[in-house]
Amino acid sequence: MKFVIQRVNYAQVSSGDRILGKIGKGFLVLIGIGKDDTPAIADKFIKKMIQLRIFEDSEGKTNLSLKDVGGEILLVSQFTLYANCRKGNRPSFIEAGDPKEARALYEYIIKKTKEQVPVVEQGEFGAEMKVLLENDGPFTILLEDSQLL
Repeated sequence: MKFVIQRVNYAQVSSGDRILGKIGKGFLVLIGIGKDDTPAIADKFIKKMIQLRIFEDSEGKTNLSLKDVGGEILLVSQFTLYANCRKGNRPSFIEAGDPKEARALYEYIIKKTKEQVPVVEQGEFGAEMKVLLENDGPFTILLEDSQLL
C-alpha cells in the first residue's frame, strides 16, 4: 500500500464536468493499493495518516494533527503509484492490486476514515479524473509498506 499525503489549503477532484469531491484545509491523499494489501494493512495506514502532526502550531512548528486543525480529507485512488519503470520506458503495473479487490479495499479505507474524520470526500475508483489543489508548504509525505509493517 502507498499513500501520498499532501497538506493542502484546498483540493478537488472531478471527472468530466462533475466535481466528485472538494475539501478545504486538510489532506489530499493519493492511494495506491498493491496485490498483497489487506484491511489490516489499511488500518495501519489510516491510523498513521490521521495521527500525522504536519500542521503548524502558533510557533510555526509542525506539531498539530488533522483533528487539531479541523482538517478535511480527499481520498483518490491511483494505481499508477505502483508503476515499475525498471525495464524499458513503458511502466509495468503488475504489483498493483486486482481492480475488484482494490476497489473493495479503497471503499474500506473511505468507510474507516469517515468513522474518524468529520469531512471525507473521495474520487471515483477507476475513473479518469482531474485533481486541482493548492499544496500548503509544499508538504508531501509518502507512506509505504516498508515504513509501517
